[in-house]
Amino acid sequence: MSTCTLCERGEAVFMRPYSGEKLCRRCFHKSIENKVRATISRYEMFQPNDKIMVAVSGGKDSITLLHILSKIEKAFPEATLCAVTVDEGIRSYRDEALKFAVKNCRKLGVEHIVTSFKERYGYKLDELVSMILERSEKELTPCSYCGVLRRRALNTAAREAGVDKLATGHNLDDETQTMILNILHGDALRIARVKPVLAMVHPKLIQRVKPFCMVPEREIAFYAYLKKIEFQGIPCPYARTALRNDIRTMLNRMEKKHAGTKFAIFKSMERVRPALEAMVEEAKLQDCKRCGEPTVGELCKPCQMLEKLSVL
Repeated sequence: MSTCTLCERGEAVFMRPYSGEKLCRRCFHKSIENKVRATISRYEMFQPNDKIMVAVSGGKDSITLLHILSKIEKAFPEATLCAVTVDEGIRSYRDEALKFAVKNCRKLGVEHIVTSFKERYGYKLDELVSMILERSEKELTPCSYCGVLRRRALNTAAREAGVDKLATGHNLDDETQTMILNILHGDALRIARVKPVLAMVHPKLIQRVKPFCMVPEREIAFYAYLKKIEFQGIPCPYARTALRNDIRTMLNRMEKKHAGTKFAIFKSMERVRPALEAMVEEAKLQDCKRCGEPTVGELCKPCQMLEKLSVL
């Protein structure tokens, strides 16, 4: 068995192809936690007295982030941590995920808020998907609807809770996939808005931060496994319909053949983002004439989507 390249004592349990490091259990744990701390510091994500809400879906990324932020938060007694879960209304899948979210929040002693599509919009995602199929709506997939409506639900719940920051479990894989997706959708300028800390553009929009943006998905999964963190392991039944799924497969294949590809993409976008931001005009937000939430046009995206399905 190989010896850990950091402490030179422990037995290595994980090898990082992109760096050549071989890490023992203890050093691997510390490396992930230190990477999160470094990311928080680098992008100045939090203030010592922030009230932070973690978006907890029940999957490995969000629950692992909750555990790590709970550990970090103990060093800052003036900071507070809470969690929110959005129940989109996906039969069997979300029911199981919610159980894991509740269980982990109780274990960590973290206040947990649950909100739902049914409560916010009057319909479950399953019901909206049925409407999409009935109307032969091909422009947008279930994931498109879910993403827009879920972001709105998270922001509203965070605002109602009076938090300063909303932390999401987006990892390195998620960020690179989103960058490639924007290019394939012909909207490269949107990359200017895909960043570790989203800009404060309106009082009603809670600032979002991504402490895992520099951590590969594979390493988060292994951290959760070693720490015996319980989470939902099955994928969303609608995920296979999204283009993101194909991008994920492509990037994983590239990463296996050329270790470090995902970091290279992320760092490249970090370098060009200032130039992209300079090209993008700052959006002038107004209140949606239907729901009152911030929007560029007269109707916000969630209201447009629901109106298209004739549910508003």
